[in-house]
Amino acid sequence: MTSLRLVRALCLTALVAACSSREHSAPRAPDPDSSAAYRHAARARKPEDPALVWTPASVALVAREIASGVFAVYPDDAAAKNAAGVPAATSGGFVVGARGVLIVDTMINRELAGQLLALIREYTDKPVLYAVNTSYHGDHSYGNQFLPPSTQVIQHVNTQAYIQHHFPADVAFMTRYFGASSGLQELAPQPAAILLHDGETRTIDLGGKQVEIAHLGFAQTDGDLFVSVPADKVLFTGNPIISAGPAIPWLLDGHGGDSLATLRKLRAKFADDTKVVPGHGVPTTMATVDGHIAYLAQLEREVADAIAVGLDLAATTERVTQRMQARYGAYKIYPWVHTQLNIAKVYAELTQRQAVR
Repeated sequence: MTSLRLVRALCLTALVAACSSREHSAPRAPDPDSSAAYRHAARARKPEDPALVWTPASVALVAREIASGVFAVYPDDAAAKNAAGVPAATSGGFVVGARGVLIVDTMINRELAGQLLALIREYTDKPVLYAVNTSYHGDHSYGNQFLPPSTQVIQHVNTQAYIQHHFPADVAFMTRYFGASSGLQELAPQPAAILLHDGETRTIDLGGKQVEIAHLGFAQTDGDLFVSVPADKVLFTGNPIISAGPAIPWLLDGHGGDSLATLRKLRAKFADDTKVVPGHGVPTTMATVDGHIAYLAQLEREVADAIAVGLDLAATTERVTQRMQARYGAYKIYPWVHTQLNIAKVYAELTQRQAVR
């Protein structure tokens, strides 16, 4: 296991423990625009497994039109989980133009990819022309295998490289945290038809609907893509924006400074009234992007101040946890994502930066 994979495994072990104590039988409020496809999924779902981060078999996806021909797709319990500060399943969406459909993120397995496609078919019979993966994470890309054969998958080159080189290990990793019964054993890596490079922006014309796909830099992975419909002021972020508060960024792969710089670029690019579809939540606003930026900026300052007065990692962790508790402690997994993960990542980066000066 690589050091990165070991870190991810340790972090998600702590995450599962943090989330297992929550009440799993809370009632779910169906989306008011619920459909036949949603109702079928809701009837078929199984109980949540408290040993998992979230349970794919318990997810029922809903589609909500947030602009003409632009749909957010998210779990029906996402609003409640977002407010409670516990992890929700994957969010994404689709855009419909005169020529066809573009999907943003394809979910984790056959069942959820099927739910997504069924929701699309309730709104249009146009062909699914494109599917964008906002990162290599399996819950945003494994569903590629179940797309129509003619669908062109769009990824960053680093996302494609990661999938090509790490797929069996990544499926094993995801199986550990999402369950052996999640249907991941049938998966095989899928090639992307269109690859974006660092700093590249690509515009897709769906016919009367322009979709912009941009790489702005490292945000949570080496290949994050942001998808927007500029004319409708809609932005799909993937995991760099987890959900509305009290969620905070997850620095799973580190690079806190780079993540902050990229989110600042993102913020400068979009107006205040842009609708935001995050990676794991209900549609929100640019204020959520502002909140993630504010968190990363304060984290960098607090860790830098601790290093400046000679504190080691343990003392820095204690000090920065306490100093940021009042503002961010309502996030139920704050003890994991902030204290165990994010502080350690930023501390290592800043001390290494000092060492090479």
